[in-house]
Amino acid sequence: MTNRSDSGDPGDPSHVDEGAVGDYPVIDPFSAPPTPDDPLSDSPEPEGQASSAEEKRSRSFWIEVPVLVLVALVIAVVIKTFLVQAFFIPSGSMEATLNINDRILVNKLAFQFDEPHRGDVIVFDLGEKREESLVESVRRNLAEAVGLSAPESDLIKRVVGLPGETLVIRDNSVFIDGVVLDEPYLKAGPPMSDFGPVTVAPDHYFMIGDNRNMSSDSRFSGAVAQDRLVGRAFVIVWPPASWGGL
Repeated sequence: MTNRSDSGDPGDPSHVDEGAVGDYPVIDPFSAPPTPDDPLSDSPEPEGQASSAEEKRSRSFWIEVPVLVLVALVIAVVIKTFLVQAFFIPSGSMEATLNINDRILVNKLAFQFDEPHRGDVIVFDLGEKREESLVESVRRNLAEAVGLSAPESDLIKRVVGLPGETLVIRDNSVFIDGVVLDEPYLKAGPPMSDFGPVTVAPDHYFMIGDNRNMSSDSRFSGAVAQDRLVGRAFVIVWPPASWGGL
């Protein structure tokens, strides 16, 4: 009798060709992973290439940072010039509404579409500009844009008298065309000195600080022309405890 296991008879279930089953190759699931030439390979990059890519990313980061900072500063200056300005309060002339070192935001488009109203807190320009170099101008604009300093020629006061009105201060009260003005925003303090009468010119506004006896305003320098108005203050943004609308 012939030994089937020695004859290589394919009918013998104990005999399996390790190279193939029938006409098809056997794929060993435990074979070596694809070579680096294989596009599906997950093998890491050579050490030199990885180091070079990391250096490129590092250089790119340090190039992008100053560019982003510059863009942010330019945007801040543009916003400050045309839209909204952060304004630093340097004195106590508007206490207790605004205190020294408060930061407020001023809407610079407010009077493009509307007239000032009595009671508005307004920033206006005295028109007193000093000569400065380009570097000084850039430094000043950046500091003003983020509210770190106040423009030297700008003041902030409250609108009390409107164009054409006659204003008088008597007995610690303001009278507009003979009618006493209700001013709930004033704090208790020494009495105001008498003033007037004075009639406000057309396109001018009579401005007085809320801290009446510590304010240099229209009582001393006259009413402010409309074309000198910078914008309307609308919110206190610093310190957080004082946050609120004006």
